[in-house]
Amino acid sequence: MPPTTLEARGRETGSLRPVLEAIPADAYANPTWKGLGYFGRDLAVYGLCVAALIHWSNPLVVVPLWVVATLAVSALFVVGHDAAHQALFSRRWLNDLVGRAAMLPSWHLYSAWVFGHNRVHHGFTTRQGYDFVWHPYTPAQYAAMTKPARARHRLEWSFAGAGAYYLREVWWHKMIRWRPNDRWAAPVRRDRALVGIALAVATAGLVSWSLDGGASVAATVWLVVRVLVVPFLGFTFTIGSIVHVHHIDPEIKWLRRDEWTKFAAQMEGTTVLRTGRTLNFFLHWIMVHVPHHVDMRIPMYNLEKATAAIEAAFPGTITDRPLRFRDFMANTRRCKLYDFDAGRWLTYAEAAA
Repeated sequence: MPPTTLEARGRETGSLRPVLEAIPADAYANPTWKGLGYFGRDLAVYGLCVAALIHWSNPLVVVPLWVVATLAVSALFVVGHDAAHQALFSRRWLNDLVGRAAMLPSWHLYSAWVFGHNRVHHGFTTRQGYDFVWHPYTPAQYAAMTKPARARHRLEWSFAGAGAYYLREVWWHKMIRWRPNDRWAAPVRRDRALVGIALAVATAGLVSWSLDGGASVAATVWLVVRVLVVPFLGFTFTIGSIVHVHHIDPEIKWLRRDEWTKFAAQMEGTTVLRTGRTLNFFLHWIMVHVPHHVDMRIPMYNLEKATAAIEAAFPGTITDRPLRFRDFMANTRRCKLYDFDAGRWLTYAEAAA
């Protein structure tokens, strides 16, 4: 299919301006009541999960509750993610207030997320040496690793290791242990204190309630683990897997600095993956990811509208297909290391050869 005039302009200039011209104005509408409605609904679901996990300790009941609690934490996180982009509301103070509150169950520092996600990941998506989220290693870098480092890489780049990768590389190194410059030091320090205090208060409340009720120390530890720790770990696997399928795929190219453009990165460096109503109830259309990367100001519930406009103006340019777990597993088998000169993904065997 020959490129449209808009697509030709985008590829020639490397600019997203032609894409932005195709997005209708009503895709940016973000009434306050709608954002508060999603936040309130997700908060209510999460609250019910917490109450149920406090009340029941039988694993047969707890395990299904963990699944729902993980999704509820993920739902709140996506709301906070939209607020961090200043897309959920038209008022900055309301975005920042709701964003910080929505990210507490996922133990995230709001201001650190704003810097790392908005400025670095969105500013340099799939660019070599810049975008740190699932940035691939080259065969030479892998060959230079120690045996423990290689073992860790094999775990984290498997379908089962997405949570371990996210927990270590994004949450720990780029957030909790991150040492920002002077401009970001104060807000990061405040958010670190906010998350720490919230966790301390929640833990103290659970411990006090349990011990006052005559529970043993073991039962009290189990209470804290099942209410706070496991939903957080479940969330890290969920978000790690989501980000992986957004930017790691045999058809997605990571680009050298000299060939990187905004058009290539944001239109072809991520995907639109269609999900059912149940998953969208919790993930809020975050899998419709191309328009979100084209313009972060589009609220989550308008991403499908923006996608329709982009696909009409740029037919065949973006990847749009159903989300299937087997595709995620296939991607993790196929995409292990990356050859930036050849512009292709390699398995470990291919890299060794």
